[in-house]
Amino acid sequence: MTTVIRLTPEELKAKREQDPGILLDVRTPAEYQAGHVQGASNVDFLGGQFAAEFASYDKSKTYYLYCASGNRSGKAAQMMLEAGFEKAYNAGGFAELAAAGFPVEY
Repeated sequence: MTTVIRLTPEELKAKREQDPGILLDVRTPAEYQAGHVQGASNVDFLGGQFAAEFASYDKSKTYYLYCASGNRSGKAAQMMLEAGFEKAYNAGGFAELAAAGFPVEY
């Protein structure tokens, strides 16, 4: 079984310079609306549709997932890896990313 790699904000910045990938916010729509990292797409992990959503994604692309604390994004990235995605990373929590200087949208 592949283990999910948890990236620090600094590691995420460095990785995205090499491979911008796709940034996924796996929090609820309400959490996303309250503020999210610029350019992130919202896919609600708790909404029950996450597996159906990512089934149509391109497995050759890189995905960076974050949530509020890193817990849901870790579980979501694990699901993606188990489904055959090779590059799904846990980018941690929103507050941590915002504090590290990632641009935020509301």
